[in-house]
Amino acid sequence: MSVKTVLIPLPQADFDPTHVVVCWQVLRAAGLKVEFATVDGQPSAADPRMLDGEGLDLWGGLPLLRQFKLLGLLLRAERKVRRGYAQLLEDEAFLKPHEFSRLSISAFGGLMLSAGHRSRYMQDYLEDPVLLRFIADFFATERPVAAIAHGVLLAARSRRSDGRSVLYGRKTTAVPWGMERDAWNLTRFLGRIWEPDYYRVYAELPGEPEGYRGVEAEVTRALARPTDFLSVTHDVPDYFRKSTGLYRDSLKDSRPAWVVCDGNYISARWAGDTHTFATMLAERLHGA
Repeated sequence: MSVKTVLIPLPQADFDPTHVVVCWQVLRAAGLKVEFATVDGQPSAADPRMLDGEGLDLWGGLPLLRQFKLLGLLLRAERKVRRGYAQLLEDEAFLKPHEFSRLSISAFGGLMLSAGHRSRYMQDYLEDPVLLRFIADFFATERPVAAIAHGVLLAARSRRSDGRSVLYGRKTTAVPWGMERDAWNLTRFLGRIWEPDYYRVYAELPGEPEGYRGVEAEVTRALARPTDFLSVTHDVPDYFRKSTGLYRDSLKDSRPAWVVCDGNYISARWAGDTHTFATMLAERLHGA
């Protein structure tokens, strides 16, 4: 086993660039090696809307107007992430990912599960049986695993030999329903009205209550107790910074971040937690 090698599985396309770029940068700066995997062994690509912000505004579906951005400037990745993505595209490991079906548990000391927004690639990624089996087997080794946003769904859906989720008996966080709902409302009413469920990888089926297919609800159903899903509460220091979605963390300021650690399992909510999330994964790997 290479303790200093971290695997980041990716969908065929449309991953969130902040999750991947920041983790790639932080882990490598900590002296760790980062490798990638896709279903077919071909390089993935980030969600272009999260890079340029085009297509997120109310007029984003109009070819002549989509380059004029308001909401897109707010929601897209930060400039340093966009620059980092250009560097990632030149990384040999990113350009030559492993295939899911050929992954070996013994080759990696850590695992990072990322996410993205609604697309057929993201759904295929979250439902891939080969990847889910690999994740379950990796959890069984007790090596560090980190999952962020919808990436926590991959962990929740990975099953132990007893049929229960690998998160059963663990504490975790993920995208809380309030945050997912607010982003959904923002884009379906003020942005991509032609694709209202862009911020919902899964939408409710007829007869299901609102939020039933949200990340928080599905992850909670996989846990031993509903209270094992940890959200920011009013008594937490820097509650406003952590809860509003208006602030993002950095290497120098972890106050906006909400990251939950349960042994060697680390979870976070969204892109605004990523620097702290990645740093904690690096610390766990060095501890290992």
